Amino acid sequence: MDVFSRTFLPAAAETGLAGQTVSRHMPIFRQCVGSGDATILVARCGRPDRPVAGEYLLLLTHRRMVVTQQTRVLHRLRLHLNTELRELSNVTWSPDPRSQSVDLAATAIDGVRERFVIHTQHPKQVWQLDTLLNHAFRTRLRTPKERVVATIGEAPTTAGGPVLRPVPAR
Repeated sequence: MDVFSRTFLPAAAETGLAGQTVSRHMPIFRQCVGSGDATILVARCGRPDRPVAGEYLLLLTHRRMVVTQQTRVLHRLRLHLNTELRELSNVTWSPDPRSQSVDLAATAIDGVRERFVIHTQHPKQVWQLDTLLNHAFRTRLRTPKERVVATIGEAPTTAGGPVLRPVPAR
């Protein structure tokens, strides 16, 4: 059993997803996520700007975010979003324990702002979601700092030797 399979089922069970729902969405997730990628979160979510569009299922791994949609009338599945986490920008989330939900928003690489609301069963799960999202987007994806390479200056200005000046690496 690969890493994705070992971590997907416990993550889905943790959020209370039915086995039938998980098995219906699994083929789409399998096409998008590599076998060595560990699952962080699997959760049912909705889009506040399109409440009648159907149900969405969000999968968050250490490398990717995949969202599938199930239409309301015919219950057809389709891929809504499949992107690497590093391609997402302006990722924000706001936990709301009173409504037992987390509002997650991110801008995809094509410039479209995606917004999802993840509802939880208990207020305690709101803070667990907050911790998982913090781990996925803040601790793992730090902004790349400019790497500094020291170069020897032309003329020494101190008696101690050459002056080292930082120059951005290319």
